Amino acid sequence: MEKLSRRLAQLSPSATVAMNQKTKDLQAQGIDIINLSVGEPDFYTPDHVKAAAKKAIDENFSFYTPVPGYPELRQAIVRKFKRENNLDYKPEEILVSNGAKHCIANTIMALIDEGDEVIVPAPYWVSYADLVKLADGKNVIVHTRLEENFKMTATQLEKAITPKTKALILCSPSNPTGSVYTYEEMKALAEVLKKHEQIFIIADEIYEHINFIGSHVSMASFEYLKDRVITVNGVSKAYAMTGWRIGYMGAPLWIIKACSNLQSQFTTGASSIAQRAAIAALESEPAVVETMKKAFNRRRDLVVKMVHDIPGVKLSIPQGAFYIFPDVSSFYGKSDGKTTIKNSDDMSLYLLSEAFIATVPGSAFGDDTCIRISYATSDDKLVKAFAQFKAAVAKLK
Repeated sequence: MEKLSRRLAQLSPSATVAMNQKTKDLQAQGIDIINLSVGEPDFYTPDHVKAAAKKAIDENFSFYTPVPGYPELRQAIVRKFKRENNLDYKPEEILVSNGAKHCIANTIMALIDEGDEVIVPAPYWVSYADLVKLADGKNVIVHTRLEENFKMTATQLEKAITPKTKALILCSPSNPTGSVYTYEEMKALAEVLKKHEQIFIIADEIYEHINFIGSHVSMASFEYLKDRVITVNGVSKAYAMTGWRIGYMGAPLWIIKACSNLQSQFTTGASSIAQRAAIAALESEPAVVETMKKAFNRRRDLVVKMVHDIPGVKLSIPQGAFYIFPDVSSFYGKSDGKTTIKNSDDMSLYLLSEAFIATVPGSAFGDDTCIRISYATSDDKLVKAFAQFKAAVAKLK
């Protein structure tokens, strides 16, 4: 008899992983699918980072690693936080995990008890809500609007807070929308949080370096909040190292100790070779990151121009990351004679079968009016993909 635990029974599979797998299955059948569903840079890991990994292998870094990470890596992370974010952490206030997602999962499991409320602005990254469910917490979804660049206001935050609120998860630059909170917007949120000392802030800053509008603002930079902020980052996006699985977090020592204890029971330390590579990544010259950012900025401009040429699609211009989150709800209720589009799931499946492009339905991100499209691929593929997108939706009457 098959009987899953209650917590697993309520868990949804990751929509982004599912769509990426569906794409790979079709490609394996010889179908030419342009994959715009996956959230990873199409660049290769920088050569000096790969060289550091090779050197680590030759030097026999092949044994178990300390649960919180190699001391040298934690020191490199401390320097990174000071250099780029003006945040002062001690090495013992750093935890290295198997990706930024692992850091977020550790934090939620360490802080959230049954019935605790977690404020999650929508659209949100697909895993936030399910990780809260796994911890028996309650998601309090704050819906944002395309017309306001999908950013939560201080007023919305204040209204969402109750005596049961334990945490806020905030992602800037945002996956899936590409929205970036300015200093003024972040400060307005911080002023609200200042009044509610029971609330912890999980700041997901994994897209920090892919920012097209100016300097990045860390929530922990507001000194009166720092003792309640868990700053999550990693090397996946900035250094094209998604497969290396190295994330890290800076937080008060008691939270780091709790998360390290939890991690010791689940995975122990992250990969030895990947950690040595991450040291080289974090000590890279700024030009390494700038080259990729410039490419993503150019692609963003190209994609926005092409989307504006598709009747019926509304778009908030992204300010960071490498996604657009267009509103396609004008096509709901329409049909090409074979398929009727009722929601974002239908739209993503329609684009997969008729336009041969893979996207992710907005329902997975808490907004069924939109779909997420990654532009982390070549200009040629993007031009072809959006031409096919335009032709496919033109058939819907």
